[in-house]
Amino acid sequence: MKFTRRSFLRHSLAAGAAVSLPARIYAQAPGANSDIRVAVIGFNGRGKEHISEFSKMKGVRLAALCDVDYKVLEGAKAQVEKKGGPVEVFTDIRKLLESKDIDAISTATPNHWHSLAAIWAIQAGKDVYVEKPVSHNVWEGRKVVEAARKHGRICQTGTQSRSATGIHEAVAWTKEGNLGKLLWARGTCYKRRPSIGKVAQETPWPESIDKDLWFGPAPIKPLMRAKLHYDWHWVWDTGCGDLGNQGIHQMDIARWFLGEDALSPSILSVGGRLGYIDDGETPNTMFTVHGYAKAPLIFEVRGLPREPAKVEVGPDGKEKRSKEEMDSFRGSTVGVIVQYEGGHLLVPDYTKVEAFDKDGKSIKKFGSSGEGHFANFIKAVQSRKYTDLNADILQGHLSSALCHTGNISYRLGKKADPGVIHEKIKADKEATDSLDRMIEHLAKNGVDVKADQLALGEFLKMNPQTEKFIGNAEADKMLTRDYRAPYVVPEKV
Repeated sequence: MKFTRRSFLRHSLAAGAAVSLPARIYAQAPGANSDIRVAVIGFNGRGKEHISEFSKMKGVRLAALCDVDYKVLEGAKAQVEKKGGPVEVFTDIRKLLESKDIDAISTATPNHWHSLAAIWAIQAGKDVYVEKPVSHNVWEGRKVVEAARKHGRICQTGTQSRSATGIHEAVAWTKEGNLGKLLWARGTCYKRRPSIGKVAQETPWPESIDKDLWFGPAPIKPLMRAKLHYDWHWVWDTGCGDLGNQGIHQMDIARWFLGEDALSPSILSVGGRLGYIDDGETPNTMFTVHGYAKAPLIFEVRGLPREPAKVEVGPDGKEKRSKEEMDSFRGSTVGVIVQYEGGHLLVPDYTKVEAFDKDGKSIKKFGSSGEGHFANFIKAVQSRKYTDLNADILQGHLSSALCHTGNISYRLGKKADPGVIHEKIKADKEATDSLDRMIEHLAKNGVDVKADQLALGEFLKMNPQTEKFIGNAEADKMLTRDYRAPYVVPEKV
Protein backbone atom coordinates (compact mmCIF):
# COMPACT_ATOMS: atom_id res chain seq x y z
CA MET A 1 0.00 0.00 0.00
CA LYS A 2 1.47 3.36 -1.03
CA PHE A 3 0.36 6.43 0.88
CA THR A 4 -0.48 9.81 -0.55
CA ARG A 5 -1.52 12.91 1.35
CA ARG A 6 -5.10 12.40 0.11
CA SER A 7 -5.34 8.77 1.25
CA PHE A 8 -3.65 9.64 4.54
CA LEU A 9 -6.17 12.37 5.33
CA ARG A 10 -9.11 10.19 4.29
CA HIS A 11 -7.88 7.43 6.59
CA SER A 12 -7.37 9.84 9.49
CA LEU A 13 -10.76 11.52 9.10
CA ALA A 14 -12.53 8.19 9.07
CA ALA A 15 -10.75 7.23 12.26
CA GLY A 16 -11.52 10.57 13.84
CA ALA A 17 -15.24 9.88 13.64
CA ALA A 18 -14.85 7.43 16.52
CA VAL A 19 -14.03 9.70 19.45
CA SER A 20 -14.26 7.07 22.15
CA LEU A 21 -13.31 3.44 22.39
CA PRO A 22 -15.48 0.60 23.59
CA ALA A 23 -14.69 -0.26 27.21
CA ARG A 24 -13.30 -3.64 26.20
CA ILE A 25 -12.39 -5.07 22.82
CA TYR A 26 -10.36 -8.10 23.77
CA ALA A 27 -7.92 -9.54 21.33
CA GLN A 28 -7.70 -13.28 21.20
CA ALA A 29 -5.67 -14.38 24.21
CA PRO A 30 -2.27 -15.66 23.04
CA GLY A 31 -2.04 -19.37 23.55
CA ALA A 32 0.99 -21.54 24.16
CA ASN A 33 1.28 -22.42 20.46
CA SER A 34 0.39 -19.05 18.92
CA ASP A 35 2.50 -15.97 18.24
CA ILE A 36 1.95 -12.82 20.26
CA ARG A 37 0.86 -10.19 17.75
CA VAL A 38 2.49 -6.83 18.49
CA ALA A 39 1.85 -3.37 17.04
CA VAL A 40 4.45 -0.61 17.34
CA ILE A 41 3.19 2.97 17.64
CA GLY A 42 5.51 5.90 16.90
CA PHE A 43 8.90 5.09 15.38
CA ASN A 44 10.66 8.17 14.15
CA GLY A 45 13.15 7.72 16.98
CA ARG A 46 13.29 5.16 19.79
CA GLY A 47 10.46 3.20 18.17
CA LYS A 48 12.89 1.92 15.54
CA GLU A 49 14.45 -0.19 18.30
CA HIS A 50 11.01 -1.52 19.21
CA ILE A 51 10.49 -2.68 15.63
CA SER A 52 13.95 -4.25 15.52
CA GLU A 53 13.54 -6.10 18.82
CA PHE A 54 10.08 -7.53 18.20
CA SER A 55 10.88 -8.44 14.59
CA LYS A 56 13.60 -10.89 15.64
CA MET A 57 11.87 -12.33 18.69
CA LYS A 58 10.75 -15.95 18.65
CA GLY A 59 7.04 -16.41 19.38
CA VAL A 60 6.27 -12.82 18.44
CA ARG A 61 4.87 -11.43 15.21
CA LEU A 62 5.12 -7.77 14.34
CA ALA A 63 1.59 -7.45 13.06
CA ALA A 64 0.98 -3.70 12.70
CA LEU A 65 2.59 -0.27 12.59
CA CYS A 66 1.04 3.07 13.53
CA ASP A 67 2.46 6.57 13.03
CA VAL A 68 0.88 9.95 12.33
CA ASP A 69 3.53 10.68 9.67
CA TYR A 70 2.63 8.82 6.49
CA LYS A 71 6.17 9.15 5.11
CA VAL A 72 7.64 7.53 8.21
CA LEU A 73 4.90 4.90 8.12
CA GLU A 74 5.46 4.07 4.46
CA GLY A 75 9.22 3.72 4.96
CA ALA A 76 8.88 1.44 7.98
CA LYS A 77 6.29 -0.73 6.25
CA ALA A 78 8.62 -1.27 3.30
CA GLN A 79 11.56 -2.19 5.54
CA VAL A 80 9.55 -4.58 7.71
CA GLU A 81 7.96 -6.37 4.77
CA LYS A 82 11.32 -6.67 3.01
CA LYS A 83 12.60 -8.75 5.92
CA GLY A 84 9.40 -10.55 6.88
CA GLY A 85 5.72 -10.95 6.15
CA PRO A 86 2.98 -8.39 5.56
CA VAL A 87 2.20 -5.80 8.23
CA GLU A 88 -0.92 -3.67 8.68
CA VAL A 89 -0.51 0.08 8.88
CA PHE A 90 -2.51 2.77 10.66
CA THR A 91 -2.21 6.52 11.09
CA ASP A 92 -4.73 6.69 13.94
CA ILE A 93 -4.25 4.69 17.12
CA ARG A 94 -8.03 4.40 17.58
CA LYS A 95 -8.41 2.41 14.37
CA LEU A 96 -5.49 0.20 15.37
CA LEU A 97 -7.02 -0.57 18.76
CA GLU A 98 -10.26 -1.70 17.16
CA SER A 99 -8.37 -4.60 15.61
CA LYS A 100 -8.89 -8.00 17.23
CA ASP A 101 -5.73 -9.19 15.51
CA ILE A 102 -3.44 -7.34 17.95
CA ASP A 103 -2.49 -8.72 21.37
CA ALA A 104 -0.07 -6.04 22.54
CA ILE A 105 1.11 -2.57 21.64
CA SER A 106 4.53 -1.00 22.10
CA THR A 107 4.57 2.79 22.04
CA ALA A 108 7.38 5.31 21.61
CA THR A 109 5.37 8.41 20.77
CA PRO A 110 6.22 11.85 22.18
CA ASN A 111 5.69 12.06 25.97
CA HIS A 112 2.31 13.80 25.87
CA TRP A 113 0.76 10.73 24.21
CA HIS A 114 2.24 8.01 26.46
CA SER A 115 -0.45 7.70 29.13
CA LEU A 116 -3.46 8.11 26.86
CA ALA A 117 -2.13 5.58 24.36
CA ALA A 118 -1.47 3.09 27.17
CA ILE A 119 -4.89 3.56 28.79
CA TRP A 120 -6.80 3.29 25.52
CA ALA A 121 -4.85 0.14 24.65
CA ILE A 122 -5.49 -1.42 28.07
CA GLN A 123 -9.21 -0.65 27.80
CA ALA A 124 -9.17 -2.32 24.40
CA GLY A 125 -7.75 -5.49 25.93
CA LYS A 126 -4.14 -5.11 24.80
CA ASP A 127 -0.98 -5.52 26.82
CA VAL A 128 1.34 -2.51 26.73
CA TYR A 129 5.02 -1.66 26.56
CA VAL A 130 5.19 2.12 27.09
CA GLU A 131 8.35 4.17 26.77
CA LYS A 132 9.69 6.39 29.51
CA PRO A 133 8.50 8.65 30.98
CA VAL A 134 5.19 6.79 31.16
CA SER A 135 3.34 10.07 31.60
CA HIS A 136 3.36 13.77 30.91
CA ASN A 137 2.04 14.53 34.39
CA VAL A 138 1.61 12.78 37.74
CA TRP A 139 -2.17 12.24 37.63
CA GLU A 140 -2.29 10.51 34.26
CA GLY A 141 0.58 8.20 35.22
CA ARG A 142 -1.39 6.95 38.21
CA LYS A 143 -4.37 6.40 35.87
CA VAL A 144 -2.28 4.02 33.74
CA VAL A 145 -1.49 1.99 36.87
CA GLU A 146 -5.19 1.89 37.81
CA ALA A 147 -6.18 0.82 34.29
CA ALA A 148 -3.61 -1.98 34.14
CA ARG A 149 -4.74 -3.39 37.49
CA LYS A 150 -8.47 -3.04 36.80
CA HIS A 151 -8.34 -4.75 33.40
CA GLY A 152 -5.67 -7.31 34.27
CA ARG A 153 -3.27 -6.22 31.53
CA ILE A 154 0.52 -6.46 31.45
CA CYS A 155 2.17 -3.02 31.28
CA GLN A 156 5.95 -2.67 31.06
CA THR A 157 7.86 0.60 31.38
CA GLY A 158 10.77 1.35 29.04
CA THR A 159 13.38 1.77 31.78
CA GLN A 160 15.58 -1.05 30.54
CA SER A 161 18.08 -0.90 33.42
CA ARG A 162 15.47 -2.77 35.47
CA SER A 163 16.31 -5.84 33.38
CA ALA A 164 20.05 -5.55 34.02
CA THR A 165 21.10 -8.49 36.21
CA GLY A 166 24.20 -6.62 37.36
CA ILE A 167 22.19 -3.77 38.88
CA HIS A 168 19.80 -6.23 40.55
CA GLU A 169 22.81 -7.92 42.15
CA ALA A 170 24.29 -4.61 43.29
CA VAL A 171 21.01 -3.50 44.88
CA ALA A 172 20.80 -6.80 46.79
CA TRP A 173 24.48 -6.59 47.82
CA THR A 174 24.07 -3.12 49.33
CA LYS A 175 20.85 -4.11 51.12
CA GLU A 176 22.90 -6.78 52.88
CA GLY A 177 24.85 -3.94 54.50
CA ASN A 178 28.13 -4.38 52.67
CA LEU A 179 28.74 -0.62 52.50
CA GLY A 180 26.91 0.36 55.65
CA LYS A 181 24.23 2.98 56.02
CA LEU A 182 22.96 4.72 52.88
CA LEU A 183 23.54 8.50 52.99
CA TRP A 184 22.30 9.80 49.63
CA ALA A 185 21.83 8.97 45.95
CA ARG A 186 22.70 11.42 43.19
CA GLY A 187 21.70 11.00 39.55
CA THR A 188 23.48 12.96 36.83
CA CYS A 189 22.34 13.80 33.34
CA TYR A 190 25.29 15.74 31.93
CA LYS A 191 24.37 15.48 28.27
CA ARG A 192 25.17 18.10 25.62
CA ARG A 193 22.09 19.98 24.47
CA PRO A 194 22.96 22.80 22.06
CA SER A 195 20.60 25.65 21.27
CA ILE A 196 17.62 24.64 19.12
CA GLY A 197 17.64 28.08 17.50
CA LYS A 198 15.28 31.03 17.55
CA VAL A 199 12.70 31.45 14.80
CA ALA A 200 11.22 34.82 13.87
CA GLN A 201 7.94 33.42 12.60
CA GLU A 202 5.84 30.25 12.60
CA THR A 203 7.45 27.21 10.97
CA PRO A 204 5.24 25.55 8.32
CA TRP A 205 3.66 22.31 9.51
CA PRO A 206 5.06 19.17 7.79
CA GLU A 207 2.61 18.11 5.08
CA SER A 208 2.99 14.41 5.81
CA ILE A 209 1.84 14.68 9.44
CA ASP A 210 -1.72 14.87 10.74
CA LYS A 211 -1.56 17.92 13.00
CA ASP A 212 -4.62 17.03 15.09
CA LEU A 213 -3.32 13.53 15.80
CA TRP A 214 0.21 14.72 16.53
CA PHE A 215 -0.92 17.16 19.21
CA GLY A 216 -3.54 14.76 20.59
CA PRO A 217 -4.07 15.62 24.30
CA ALA A 218 -1.98 18.81 24.02
CA PRO A 219 -3.28 22.19 22.82
CA ILE A 220 -2.71 22.91 19.15
CA LYS A 221 -0.32 25.85 18.87
CA PRO A 222 1.79 27.37 16.10
CA LEU A 223 5.09 25.58 15.54
CA MET A 224 7.48 28.19 16.93
CA ARG A 225 10.74 26.31 16.54
CA ALA A 226 12.78 25.25 13.54
CA LYS A 227 12.30 21.50 13.99
CA LEU A 228 9.19 19.56 15.02
CA HIS A 229 10.83 16.23 15.78
CA TYR A 230 12.79 15.58 18.99
CA ASP A 231 12.84 19.25 20.04
CA TRP A 232 9.33 18.73 21.41
CA HIS A 233 11.25 17.49 24.49
CA TRP A 234 12.15 21.10 25.34
CA VAL A 235 8.58 22.50 25.23
CA TRP A 236 6.34 22.03 28.28
CA ASP A 237 3.13 21.16 26.36
CA THR A 238 4.72 18.02 24.93
CA GLY A 239 7.97 17.32 26.78
CA CYS A 240 9.48 17.17 30.25
CA GLY A 241 13.01 18.50 29.63
CA ASP A 242 16.05 16.31 30.10
CA LEU A 243 14.93 15.41 33.63
CA GLY A 244 12.07 13.40 32.08
CA ASN A 245 13.86 12.52 28.84
CA GLN A 246 17.28 11.01 29.56
CA GLY A 247 17.20 11.62 33.30
CA ILE A 248 14.24 9.35 33.97
CA HIS A 249 16.56 6.35 33.53
CA GLN A 250 18.99 7.55 36.19
CA MET A 251 16.17 8.80 38.43
CA ASP A 252 14.72 5.29 38.36
CA ILE A 253 18.05 3.66 39.23
CA ALA A 254 18.66 6.12 42.09
CA ARG A 255 15.19 5.49 43.57
CA TRP A 256 15.76 1.74 43.19
CA PHE A 257 18.88 1.86 45.37
CA LEU A 258 17.07 4.02 47.91
CA GLY A 259 14.34 1.39 48.10
CA GLU A 260 11.58 4.00 47.99
CA ASP A 261 8.20 2.96 46.61
CA ALA A 262 6.34 6.25 46.95
CA LEU A 263 6.81 9.87 45.92
CA SER A 264 9.05 12.07 48.03
CA PRO A 265 7.50 14.14 50.84
CA SER A 266 9.50 17.26 49.88
CA ILE A 267 10.81 18.67 46.61
CA LEU A 268 13.02 21.60 45.61
CA SER A 269 14.53 22.50 42.23
CA VAL A 270 16.95 25.23 41.17
CA GLY A 271 18.00 25.98 37.59
CA GLY A 272 17.41 27.73 34.31
CA ARG A 273 17.78 27.67 30.56
CA LEU A 274 21.16 29.36 30.31
CA GLY A 275 24.08 29.91 27.95
CA TYR A 276 21.92 30.75 24.94
CA ILE A 277 18.51 32.18 24.01
CA ASP A 278 16.40 29.85 21.91
CA ASP A 279 12.86 28.51 21.45
CA GLY A 280 13.20 25.91 24.20
CA GLU A 281 11.30 26.29 27.48
CA THR A 282 12.66 23.56 29.75
CA PRO A 283 15.82 24.04 31.86
CA ASN A 284 19.14 22.93 30.44
CA THR A 285 20.78 23.32 33.86
CA MET A 286 19.12 22.31 37.14
CA PHE A 287 19.26 20.28 40.28
CA THR A 288 16.36 18.73 42.16
CA VAL A 289 16.34 17.47 45.75
CA HIS A 290 13.76 14.87 46.75
CA GLY A 291 13.69 14.79 50.53
CA TYR A 292 13.02 11.20 51.50
CA ALA A 293 13.13 10.45 55.23
CA LYS A 294 15.81 7.76 54.93
CA ALA A 295 18.14 9.61 52.57
CA PRO A 296 17.80 12.32 49.91
CA LEU A 297 17.69 11.73 46.17
CA ILE A 298 19.46 14.53 44.31
CA PHE A 299 19.34 14.90 40.56
CA GLU A 300 21.47 17.16 38.36
CA VAL A 301 20.93 18.17 34.72
CA ARG A 302 23.59 19.90 32.62
CA GLY A 303 23.22 20.53 28.90
CA LEU A 304 26.23 22.83 28.53
CA PRO A 305 29.77 21.41 28.09
CA ARG A 306 32.58 21.37 30.64
CA GLU A 307 33.88 24.42 28.81
CA PRO A 308 33.09 25.96 25.42
CA ALA A 309 34.82 24.56 22.36
CA LYS A 310 38.03 26.34 21.38
CA VAL A 311 38.19 27.62 17.83
CA GLU A 312 41.57 27.66 16.10
CA VAL A 313 42.56 28.55 12.55
CA GLY A 314 44.63 25.84 10.91
CA PRO A 315 47.45 26.22 8.36
CA ASP A 316 44.86 25.89 5.62
CA GLY A 317 43.00 28.92 6.94
CA LYS A 318 39.98 26.88 8.04
CA GLU A 319 38.51 27.08 11.52
CA LYS A 320 38.69 23.98 13.68
CA ARG A 321 36.62 23.50 16.82
CA SER A 322 37.86 21.37 19.68
CA LYS A 323 35.64 18.53 20.88
CA GLU A 324 33.27 19.52 23.67
CA GLU A 325 33.56 17.32 26.75
CA MET A 326 30.94 17.05 29.47
CA ASP A 327 31.38 17.41 33.20
CA SER A 328 31.68 14.36 35.42
CA PHE A 329 30.72 13.96 39.08
CA ARG A 330 32.93 11.33 40.70
CA GLY A 331 33.00 9.32 37.47
CA SER A 332 29.33 9.83 36.61
CA THR A 333 28.41 11.76 33.44
CA VAL A 334 25.06 10.15 32.67
CA GLY A 335 24.77 7.86 35.65
CA VAL A 336 24.24 7.49 39.39
CA ILE A 337 26.40 7.79 42.51
CA VAL A 338 25.08 6.17 45.71
CA GLN A 339 26.92 7.18 48.87
CA TYR A 340 27.14 4.96 51.95
CA GLU A 341 29.03 5.32 55.22
CA GLY A 342 31.52 2.67 54.12
CA GLY A 343 32.01 3.70 50.50
CA HIS A 344 30.02 4.40 47.37
CA LEU A 345 28.62 2.89 44.18
CA LEU A 346 29.05 4.19 40.64
CA VAL A 347 26.42 3.24 38.05
CA PRO A 348 27.93 4.67 34.83
CA ASP A 349 25.43 3.26 32.33
CA TYR A 350 22.37 1.01 31.98
CA THR A 351 23.99 -2.26 33.08
CA LYS A 352 27.21 -1.88 35.12
CA VAL A 353 27.91 -1.03 38.77
CA GLU A 354 31.24 -0.59 40.54
CA ALA A 355 31.65 -0.48 44.34
CA PHE A 356 34.37 1.56 46.07
CA ASP A 357 35.51 1.62 49.70
CA LYS A 358 35.90 4.78 51.83
CA ASP A 359 39.34 5.40 50.34
CA GLY A 360 38.05 5.25 46.77
CA LYS A 361 39.50 1.80 46.05
CA SER A 362 37.46 -0.42 43.73
CA ILE A 363 36.30 -3.48 45.65
CA LYS A 364 33.62 -5.11 43.50
CA LYS A 365 32.10 -4.95 40.02
CA PHE A 366 28.70 -6.00 38.73
CA GLY A 367 28.04 -6.10 34.99
CA SER A 368 25.47 -8.36 33.38
CA SER A 369 22.71 -7.07 31.08
CA GLY A 370 20.35 -10.00 31.73
CA GLU A 371 17.49 -11.35 29.62
CA GLY A 372 16.60 -8.16 27.76
CA HIS A 373 13.78 -5.76 28.53
CA PHE A 374 11.54 -6.54 25.55
CA ALA A 375 11.98 -10.25 26.19
CA ASN A 376 10.94 -9.74 29.80
CA PHE A 377 7.76 -8.03 28.60
CA ILE A 378 6.88 -10.96 26.34
CA LYS A 379 7.61 -13.40 29.18
CA ALA A 380 5.04 -11.61 31.36
CA VAL A 381 2.52 -11.47 28.50
CA GLN A 382 2.81 -15.24 28.25
CA SER A 383 2.62 -15.91 32.00
CA ARG A 384 -0.15 -13.30 32.59
CA LYS A 385 1.65 -12.24 35.79
CA TYR A 386 2.57 -8.58 36.07
CA THR A 387 4.88 -9.58 38.90
CA ASP A 388 7.11 -11.18 36.25
CA LEU A 389 7.84 -7.71 34.85
CA ASN A 390 11.14 -6.11 35.72
CA ALA A 391 9.67 -2.63 35.24
CA ASP A 392 5.97 -2.85 36.03
CA ILE A 393 3.96 0.28 35.31
CA LEU A 394 3.84 1.21 39.00
CA GLN A 395 7.64 1.56 39.08
CA GLY A 396 7.52 3.58 35.87
CA HIS A 397 4.84 5.86 37.29
CA LEU A 398 6.76 6.60 40.48
CA SER A 399 10.04 7.42 38.76
CA SER A 400 8.29 9.50 36.08
CA ALA A 401 6.35 11.38 38.76
CA LEU A 402 9.56 12.31 40.58
CA CYS A 403 10.67 14.02 37.36
CA HIS A 404 7.32 15.83 37.10
CA THR A 405 7.30 17.08 40.69
CA GLY A 406 10.87 18.32 40.25
CA ASN A 407 9.77 20.23 37.18
CA ILE A 408 6.75 21.65 39.02
CA SER A 409 9.01 23.10 41.72
CA TYR A 410 11.17 24.68 39.03
CA ARG A 411 8.23 26.10 37.04
CA LEU A 412 6.74 27.72 40.13
CA GLY A 413 10.08 29.28 41.06
CA LYS A 414 11.31 32.84 40.74
CA LYS A 415 14.70 34.14 39.67
CA ALA A 416 16.92 35.05 42.59
CA ASP A 417 20.40 36.29 43.41
CA PRO A 418 22.80 33.40 44.14
CA GLY A 419 23.33 34.75 47.64
CA VAL A 420 19.61 34.52 48.33
CA ILE A 421 19.52 30.93 47.03
CA HIS A 422 22.50 29.99 49.20
CA GLU A 423 20.79 31.41 52.26
CA LYS A 424 17.56 29.53 51.55
CA ILE A 425 19.24 26.14 51.21
CA LYS A 426 22.21 26.49 53.57
CA ALA A 427 20.85 23.86 55.97
CA ASP A 428 21.00 21.24 53.21
CA LYS A 429 24.62 20.18 52.67
CA GLU A 430 23.98 18.22 49.47
CA ALA A 431 21.81 20.92 47.89
CA THR A 432 24.49 23.51 48.68
CA ASP A 433 27.13 21.29 47.09
CA SER A 434 25.01 20.92 43.93
CA LEU A 435 24.47 24.68 43.77
CA ASP A 436 28.15 25.56 44.22
CA ARG A 437 29.27 23.14 41.52
CA MET A 438 26.47 24.34 39.21
CA ILE A 439 27.55 27.98 39.55
CA GLU A 440 31.19 27.01 38.88
CA HIS A 441 30.10 25.02 35.82
CA LEU A 442 28.06 27.92 34.45
CA ALA A 443 30.90 30.38 34.99
CA LYS A 444 33.14 28.24 32.78
CA ASN A 445 30.49 28.63 30.09
CA GLY A 446 30.44 32.41 30.45
CA VAL A 447 27.21 32.57 32.47
CA ASP A 448 27.19 35.12 35.31
CA VAL A 449 24.40 34.00 37.63
CA LYS A 450 24.24 37.44 39.23
CA ALA A 451 23.19 38.89 35.89
CA ASP A 452 21.46 35.88 34.33
CA GLN A 453 19.86 34.54 37.45
CA LEU A 454 18.84 31.01 38.37
CA ALA A 455 15.26 30.23 39.32
CA LEU A 456 14.81 29.21 42.94
CA GLY A 457 12.02 26.68 42.78
CA GLU A 458 9.06 26.48 45.12
CA PHE A 459 9.67 24.47 48.28
CA LEU A 460 6.97 21.80 47.95
CA LYS A 461 5.56 19.36 50.48
CA MET A 462 3.67 16.29 49.24
CA ASN A 463 1.45 13.60 50.70
CA PRO A 464 2.96 10.46 49.11
CA GLN A 465 -0.24 8.46 49.72
CA THR A 466 -2.59 10.86 47.93
CA GLU A 467 0.09 12.09 45.48
CA LYS A 468 -1.05 15.65 46.09
CA PHE A 469 0.81 18.64 47.44
CA ILE A 470 0.17 19.96 50.91
CA GLY A 471 -1.16 23.51 51.11
CA ASN A 472 -0.31 24.48 47.52
CA ALA A 473 -3.30 24.64 45.18
CA GLU A 474 -1.21 26.14 42.37
CA ALA A 475 1.16 23.18 42.43
CA ASP A 476 -1.78 20.74 42.59
CA LYS A 477 -3.13 22.15 39.33
CA MET A 478 0.13 21.15 37.66
CA LEU A 479 -0.30 17.51 38.64
CA THR A 480 -2.58 17.19 35.62
CA ARG A 481 -3.46 19.23 32.53
CA ASP A 482 -6.40 20.50 30.50
CA TYR A 483 -6.91 17.78 27.88
CA ARG A 484 -8.04 18.62 24.36
CA ALA A 485 -11.16 16.69 23.35
CA PRO A 486 -11.49 13.97 22.24
CA TYR A 487 -7.97 13.09 23.46
CA VAL A 488 -8.90 13.06 27.14
CA VAL A 489 -7.40 10.78 29.78
CA PRO A 490 -10.52 9.36 31.46
CA GLU A 491 -11.24 9.82 35.15
CA LYS A 492 -12.71 6.33 35.26
CA VAL A 493 -10.38 3.88 33.57
